[in-house]
Order: sequence, then structure tokens, then C-alpha cells
Amino acid sequence: MGGKAVRLHRWDEIALDKVTELLSRKIVAGDREMIVQIYVKRGCLVPMHAHESEQMTYVLQGALRFLVGGEEITVREGDVLHIPSGVEHQAEALEDTFELDFFSPIRREWLEQTHLTEE
Repeated sequence: MGGKAVRLHRWDEIALDKVTELLSRKIVAGDREMIVQIYVKRGCLVPMHAHESEQMTYVLQGALRFLVGGEEITVREGDVLHIPSGVEHQAEALEDTFELDFFSPIRREWLEQTHLTEE
């Protein structure tokens, strides 16, 4: 395997990071990509922001309304939204929502426990 360490991660063994009263997350990061379990309560608003990372958001339960490049997009259970690197976006939870976000490259500020409101 070329000297690279292979690691198994178990979601139930990862501590839940309570970012705000309405948003919590669990993070698994590699060298160049990361996956994040995100739990948002209805009404949670992630303010307009952009980042270097390409983002894929996969809604497992619930619904999110994104504003991306002036376009409103509702992402529901089973949907995957791709947001390219550097594109400004915001998200609002229309329902209590459980989703997976994939980022590449990884969001180092999240690993340093920087909260979403500080983006």
C-alpha cells in the first residue's frame, strides 16, 4: 500500500461537535478530502460564504434550501448538490435535516474548530 496508513472510522465513535444550537457535525478527514455528517435543525441558516473546497451535499433526511449564484435550489432526501470551488452559497434548513458534506481539498478551518458563523 505504499506506506500509506489505512484507517477505519466509525461514526458512532466520533464526538459530535455542537457548532451552534441549530447545527452539529462529525468530521472524518484524509489528506485531500473530507466527509462531514451534519445535523441541522429547521430554521438553521448558514450565511453566504465561499471556500476553496469543492463541495458535494447529500441529504439523507430532511430538506435544505440553498442560494447559489442567485439561484434558489431545494435539496431533498436522496438529492446531491455539487457546489464548485469558490462559488458563493448559503443554506437554510427547511426541516430538521441529516446530511453528508464532502469537501476537496479539506476545510482546515473546520479541523481547527472554526465555526460556520466565522467563515
